[in-house]
Parts: sequence; C-alpha cells; structure tokens
Amino acid sequence: MISTGVLFGNILETTWQQIVMWCIGGLLIYLAIAKEMEPSLLLPMGFGAILVNLPFSGAITQGAEQGIITILYNATISNELLPLLLFIGIGAMIDFGPLLTNPKLMFFGAFAQFGIFFTLCLARLLGFSLRDAASIAIIGAADGPTSIFVAEYFKSNYIGAIIVAAYSYMALVPIVQPPVIRAVTTKEERMIRMEYNQREIPKYIRILFPILVTIIAGLVAPRSVALVGFLMFGNLLRECGVLNSLSDTAQNVLANLITILLGLVVANGMVADKFLAPETLLILALGLVAFVMDTVGGVMFAKFINLFSKKKVNPMIGACGISAFPMSSRVIHKMALKEDPYNFLLMHAAGTNVAGQIASVIAGGLVIKLVENLL
Repeated sequence: MISTGVLFGNILETTWQQIVMWCIGGLLIYLAIAKEMEPSLLLPMGFGAILVNLPFSGAITQGAEQGIITILYNATISNELLPLLLFIGIGAMIDFGPLLTNPKLMFFGAFAQFGIFFTLCLARLLGFSLRDAASIAIIGAADGPTSIFVAEYFKSNYIGAIIVAAYSYMALVPIVQPPVIRAVTTKEERMIRMEYNQREIPKYIRILFPILVTIIAGLVAPRSVALVGFLMFGNLLRECGVLNSLSDTAQNVLANLITILLGLVVANGMVADKFLAPETLLILALGLVAFVMDTVGGVMFAKFINLFSKKKVNPMIGACGISAFPMSSRVIHKMALKEDPYNFLLMHAAGTNVAGQIASVIAGGLVIKLVENLL
C-alpha cells in the first residue's frame, strides 16, 4: 500500500499548472459528454490531459524509461502513422457522389482553404517561426489528422495547442460558421434556390475517381501523396464493390480504434509546462481566424461566381468547403431551411464539403512544399 507520507508528498508536488490542465481536461470531457462535441476525440483527449499531468505520471516516464503515452507517441504520431491510417477510415466513409454529380464544386473547396494561407502570413507577422506558423495555419484545414500530420512533420513546438484548437473548432462549426455567413451575405442571397440534378454515377467513374485524384494530387503537390493517397485508398475500398467487409472494418473498427488511440496519445503534447504558455492563447485565436477566413473565402468565391453566372449559386454552400465533414454541410442545410423551408441545399452542401476534404489534404501538402522551398 502507498504510505500516507508518499501520498501527501505527491499532493505537495502538484503544481498549479497541472491543476489548470486537470480543469482543461475536465472541460474537454464535459464538452464531449454534455454537449456531444466530437466526443470520440475530446473525451480521450480530456482524459489524456489529466493522465499526463499527474505528479510523476507513469504515463510519461517510468523512472529512467519512457512511459506508455510517450512510447505510443513516438511510435505512432511522430512518424504520422495514426493520422494516415485514420484517413483510410475517413475515405471509406465518404460518398463522393454529390461532388461527381457537379464537379465544379471542387473550386469552392479550393477557395475555402484561403484561411490557411491568410493565417500563415499573420502568424509569421506575429513572430512565430515559419515552421510553427505553417503548423498553426493548417488548423484552418478543419481536419484534425491533417493538422497533426503537418505539425508533426515540422516538429512544431506547439503541437498540443494546435491539436486541441483543430478539434475544438471542428466541434464548434455550428457555432462559428452561422454568424460569419450572415455577416457576409444578404437574406436574398441566403434564399437562393439551387436545382439538384440527381443522376446515377457509373461504377467505373466512382472507382477511377480516387485513383485519378491521387495521381493528380501527386503531380501538383507531391508532399500530399501520403495524405491524399490514404484517403483515396479508403474510398476505393468503399467503391470497388468486392471488399465490403474491409470497407466496413475501415469505417468502424479501424476508425474507432485509431480515434481512441489518437485522442489519448496526443495528450503527450498537453503536458502543463509545454501547453500553458502565452503562445497557446494566441494559437487558439489564430485557429479561430483561420476558420473564419476559410468560411469567408468560400462564401466570397460563390458571390464572385454569381457576378457572371446565369444560374445563381447560394453563397452559403461556399462555407462548406472546409473539411469538417459532414457537420458543415448540415449546418448550411439547416440555415437554408430557416430562411426558406423549401430550400434544400443538402446535396450541394455535401458535394462542396467532400471537395473541401480533398482540398484540405492537398493544401497540407502545398504548405509543406511552400515552407520547404522558403527554408
């Protein structure tokens, strides 16, 4: 049994910074359970934050040896393994049908990455190194695995704060996007109706699409090949029609297992002395800027298209170009119904949303390539 002296000794060794991290971990757990905000990630992240901030935590160190969280981090995050494997599961979940029905939606996904590059410049102006600025900016991808991949690739000093910001803002999409969209659109624009020409996409196109996207992305942004390739491989499992059991495994067992591990292991970057720094608050603010500018970029591109197009586009769908799939498309669909109960934008929004999923991982590769060229 643990002696009373040892117990009180551990209590006395607890720092106020560790107590703050317990509170942050508790807040993440509360948001996951009570508010159902990305519970599959925020709950293990919150528990992990408490786990690694206990005095002399054996999860971080075991005497002179590494603890289990550190071992798992070095084995699965520092080499980008878990984020990449998670992309297989994400790819298997995605139906690219709405995008293939209207390929022009890909442009909305591309312009909705504006916030990444805007925030990269802003973070650099605020004094962050180019590597850290790029890692912070990728929060705007609205894609947790991509944020982890890029931040770890650049060995950012703020990976814990970046991961928390990325997943927190993904969960806050229903709160962040609507006021931004209303601020840059008129009621008449939000009421624009769009026809959806539903048609069956031939199976061979569904199979060729992930293959061609991987090839094109590899030629345009070679650094994105791992990200795009694993995403598209997961989609190929879904669409090929002969590996349904593997597709189901990727969507459920693989994705769920990796999500649990990812949430716990990223807590390695949430140790109090690393996480509680003035820069953390600045990173959270910059992450919000990235999300807002992504939303604005997509909406403004749609409004620009309307200057020349006979068939008007509801600019709200441009906001779905972020990678928070399918949350963002649902938010836009609900906003459209609120303005006009007969305005159904779900399929257009979903098509733009999956385009944003592709665009975000390509943007991650482009950011890596851009920074490498500048260093």
